[in-house]
Amino acid sequence: MNELLNILNTPVFIILEQVFTVGMLIAVPVTLLVGIMLIKWFARLIVSKLIKRGANADVVQLIKRIFYIVAILVLAVTTLDFLNVPITAFAFLSGAVAIGFGFGAQNIINNFISGWILMWERPIKIGDFLEVENAKGKVEAINTRSTRIRRIDGVHMLIPNSKLLENTVVNWTLMDGLTRTMVKVGVAYGSPCKKVHDLILKSVNEQEAVLKDPAALVLFEDFGDSALIFEAYFWIDISRDKDLRVVRSNVRFRIDELFEQHNIVIAFPQRDIHVDGKLQLISDASSVSNTQQN
Repeated sequence: MNELLNILNTPVFIILEQVFTVGMLIAVPVTLLVGIMLIKWFARLIVSKLIKRGANADVVQLIKRIFYIVAILVLAVTTLDFLNVPITAFAFLSGAVAIGFGFGAQNIINNFISGWILMWERPIKIGDFLEVENAKGKVEAINTRSTRIRRIDGVHMLIPNSKLLENTVVNWTLMDGLTRTMVKVGVAYGSPCKKVHDLILKSVNEQEAVLKDPAALVLFEDFGDSALIFEAYFWIDISRDKDLRVVRSNVRFRIDELFEQHNIVIAFPQRDIHVDGKLQLISDASSVSNTQQN
């Protein structure tokens, strides 16, 4: 036993008048390993407790991140204290590193701070449906540097957090998930307008995704060049993973079926050409004159 203690107390090197022994060099990685395992275990425990209590996903992520930062700082200070290393010894070095890091990583720091603002003020939350520079998608995660969005075509986008704060972002679900959309259709002239109105309204109300309140609205919009234009406006809740394009497509399919059953023609662009009879007579007379001269 004494021999083991002598081995553990054997000096290895000296830094800043602090002697580091074999026992310290063995204890430090063990302490760090056990500490990291405990931090991860406590983090999972906290997250599971919050989820069971119905906490919001953004709140869970914010608390988890704060816990990780505090726990890692405590572990680092504890390790330094175990080695009898004064924290003031790192004051000058940490200041120099902070200055250099600040100049070289302004964008990273900007995005880091923006990420904390997004999680604290919550203008954008996990599960929100966003429109950023003509790209639409659902927020899946708000990370330290960037926010991950899954576009409606299934592609994932990583948007820097600072961009979400500094630029115009349309949050379709900021207050609620209700969104109004529209389907336009043109029917041939001579079609029974009242009947067309009723059939379009029926096709909209038959869709399960369409909300009954606010009620759907069908308008006779205009007399077009080649068609009578009707527009149907209706509301859906996109927070329930409803795709606007799919809902509009289903409405159009149903409109086509109902119009076919009631012999209503969906118009298409067409032009009527009228030939002036006088111009035709002049053309015939000119042809006869040229024949006689020959």
